[in-house]
Amino acid sequence: MLIGVPKEIKNNEFRVGLVPNSVAELIHAGHKVVVEAGAGLGAGCADADYVAAGATIEKNVEKIFAKADMIVKVKEPQAVERARLRKGQILFTYLHLAPDPAQTKDLIKSGATCIAYETVTSVTGGLPLLTPMSEVAGRLAPQMGAHYLEKAQGGLGILLGGVPGVPAANVVVLGGGVSGTHAAQIALGMGANVTVVDRSVDVLKRIATQFNGAVRTVYSTRQAVEEMVKTADMVIGCVLIPGAAAPKLITKKMLKTMKQGSVIVDVAIDQGGCCETSKATTHANPTYVVDGVIHYCVANMPGAVARTSTFALNNGTLPFTLALANKGWKKALSDDPHLRNGLNVHEGHVTCEPVAKALKLPYVSAESILSLK
Repeated sequence: MLIGVPKEIKNNEFRVGLVPNSVAELIHAGHKVVVEAGAGLGAGCADADYVAAGATIEKNVEKIFAKADMIVKVKEPQAVERARLRKGQILFTYLHLAPDPAQTKDLIKSGATCIAYETVTSVTGGLPLLTPMSEVAGRLAPQMGAHYLEKAQGGLGILLGGVPGVPAANVVVLGGGVSGTHAAQIALGMGANVTVVDRSVDVLKRIATQFNGAVRTVYSTRQAVEEMVKTADMVIGCVLIPGAAAPKLITKKMLKTMKQGSVIVDVAIDQGGCCETSKATTHANPTYVVDGVIHYCVANMPGAVARTSTFALNNGTLPFTLALANKGWKKALSDDPHLRNGLNVHEGHVTCEPVAKALKLPYVSAESILSLK
């Protein structure tokens, strides 16, 4: 199979779909890889590294899309990239379709087989290809939030950990999953007072045990969230419903009760965000202010630490990329129900039920697609 790796073109996105070590594995398995010139530079991977691994370098990205049997990316394809996709081609990348009707429409029109990293599952019920980026985003969130709490950035002028005799900041983490747990860990390490809010008692028990009671836990209800945000200096939104749009836990009414100069870091923005006033931003223009509250809603947070993120992502994606290349999409998905859960769009059909529900589109199961082939 010929695998194509285009350079990411989303604003300030420096990650790359395959690193040279991954390319070498694919070449060893008998496949061919073509990489767009300069695609890996942002992650510290030079063209020469790819050539040494056995890849071909191509300057014309249109040729890559035209020739490749499978396109491996990081972020969702932008409009110009979606126009290059075709029937019979595999797209393997993050998609986050539920809050993105325009992308969904284009992928349906393309006829391509689109497999989303974020809905691939594991035997333990986790999301193995979302987890590494959730870890990175969770760890970045307190760091970014702390920066925007600085007075020069329009924030409250609070040091996250305080100093002796001066209280530390109050950080509220909505959601105790992977990103929420890592956010709590870093915020606690920076000396903040940390509260994790979640609807799962088991999650709250795990958080309490993991942090030896140093992190406060609160069961999530509308009233609880309403009360918590009033005293929060920073709110980190980490809620996740796999494949679906994120629930709006912070309403416009709640926002008006928050401190002027407080910060919301909405890690859930890829799935539409968990605040009613959240809208996707970029690393070039990361924040905006609503009712005196700073919103940090960068939709590709891990892109800020592109090298760490790229290698962490490849550790998770490589086995699935190899399976798709070795077997073809049909057999790979037939053999592995967890990879099958990643199928979001195939030849004009939406095959991810949460996406279909969110966008009010007809749903066709991946199993029925496979039985028709």
